Amino acid sequence: MQKRVAAIHDISGFGKCSLTVALPIISAAGVETAVIPTAVLSTHTGGFKDFTFRDLTEDIVPIAKHWKAEGIRFDAIYTGYLGSFRQIDLVCEIIDILRDEETVVVVDPVMADHGKLYQIFPADFPQGMKKLCAKADIVIPNLTEACLMLGIEYKEGVFTEEYVAEILTGLKNMGAKLPILTGVYFDDKKLGAAALENGMIKYAFADRVDAMYHGTGDVYGSALIGALMNGKNIKESMQIAAEYTSGCIRRTKDFQPERTYGVDFENELPKYIKLLGK
Repeated sequence: MQKRVAAIHDISGFGKCSLTVALPIISAAGVETAVIPTAVLSTHTGGFKDFTFRDLTEDIVPIAKHWKAEGIRFDAIYTGYLGSFRQIDLVCEIIDILRDEETVVVVDPVMADHGKLYQIFPADFPQGMKKLCAKADIVIPNLTEACLMLGIEYKEGVFTEEYVAEILTGLKNMGAKLPILTGVYFDDKKLGAAALENGMIKYAFADRVDAMYHGTGDVYGSALIGALMNGKNIKESMQIAAEYTSGCIRRTKDFQPERTYGVDFENELPKYIKLLGK
């Protein structure tokens, strides 16, 4: 039977992130992808000015309740960018509505990068995200998001295994059943992620490309979920997501100098499908 994921993100009309990334990538993995849009924007908020914004907070729970009334079940729930404390509370409610004993809840606490909280969020926003992450089976923060939620020092530069272990242990103690820390690197050659599963730290790396683009975290998270829904284990899913994301960045670097426009994930989808073994 085909797997089904509920993706709860905003829709940024331009910029290749959130639902405009999650829907095609997870669908390409052969997984049915139902969506709950939390807001509709003309572009994402990272670098564009005067973008339009339509808040859909009032629609979030009614959509979930309708699905529940129709008897629709989900193999996974995947949450990303949420714009307010209220949306965090409502997504917690949605998880309770839609989750059953076999549903995997994946939370990407999108709110910060490069050592700083996104300027649209108040300083205490990470505390709200901690509550949502505690309800998750898998959390996939980057280093900045993890440090903000844990209240520990953000250290830029090459990681140490001790630092990675400290962060993963903190995320586990926070309530996350299986934490995955993204953006991990021990040299300038490889970039990937680390996971704490059954007391063991597992790594997955791909070639590091000297370029940065908006939305690559959403690309990684979506590719990870698609792999998990295809029966891959955590390490295999991390490896597939890392290689696919690296390939998207490499392909984009050759022609796209504007980092806010996102990556060419579309033309890299055949590689992703091949990595899944399809």
